[in-house]
Amino acid sequence: MAKKTNKKTKSRSAAQTAVKKRSGAKSAARSSARKAVKAKARATTAKTAAKKPARPKQRIAISHHREEDFKADGLRAYAKYRDLGIAAASHGLAQAHVIRLQGPCDPAEVSKLHFHAVDFQMVYVLKGWVKTYMDGQGETLMKEGSAWTQPPKIKHMILDYSDDVELLEVILPAEFKTVELKA
Repeated sequence: MAKKTNKKTKSRSAAQTAVKKRSGAKSAARSSARKAVKAKARATTAKTAAKKPARPKQRIAISHHREEDFKADGLRAYAKYRDLGIAAASHGLAQAHVIRLQGPCDPAEVSKLHFHAVDFQMVYVLKGWVKTYMDGQGETLMKEGSAWTQPPKIKHMILDYSDDVELLEVILPAEFKTVELKA
């Protein structure tokens, strides 16, 4: 009987050793795979860094409210823009400005379907309200405190706005193309 127990113990011990060897092999394989993935990621990062020219170091931009900073020199004739200095500070990475739409709203001038060739666009209503149309979203009334993003090249237009509306707009990159579409 002692022999049988001894054989069982030896058999169990051999099985455990085999499992340990296999799990050790699996562990080594996983470790190798992890190392390969990390090496590939480092190589990809190095290639990307080599391809992209380094942007100049960004600087701090501070903009205090001054009425004289609102200028009628932006994209739309019915709007005044206050540049917040982001384009210069970020070397063209982004731009931000406060927009005052001049009332009363004239739909014949304002309501033109268009899109912007941008990477990112976000608008926040600081004061008043604005009614917009965005392709896939339809008409939406945005009030003070409302915010929205406009995906790249989404067709949109302003339908109406209050006489006191002010919007904060952030766009990447600072320079972009606007395309007006025929209705």
